[in-house]
Amino acid sequence: MTKKKSATAKTAIAATASTVRNDQQSRKPKTKLARLEAMLRRPNGATIEQISKSLVWQAHSVRGAMSGALKKKQGLTITHELTDDGRRLYRIA
Repeated sequence: MTKKKSATAKTAIAATASTVRNDQQSRKPKTKLARLEAMLRRPNGATIEQISKSLVWQAHSVRGAMSGALKKKQGLTITHELTDDGRRLYRIA
């Protein structure tokens, strides 16, 4: 025979599983703009090519989102610098 678990034990297990699931979901940004902002907040920044590949956007869409949604609407300051190979690294200052 098997013993039945008490209701409090089931509730405790469900609460723990729910907490772990919520922590995992909260780490990853949900929208593409949030993912773009997260990429620009990295210490190394991101190039247009990296962002467009990650978000499955075209380069002009990435530049438009940075200019419109992040700079104008959210008021963030986005800086860029040229790397040795001629690419631009974008970061949120």
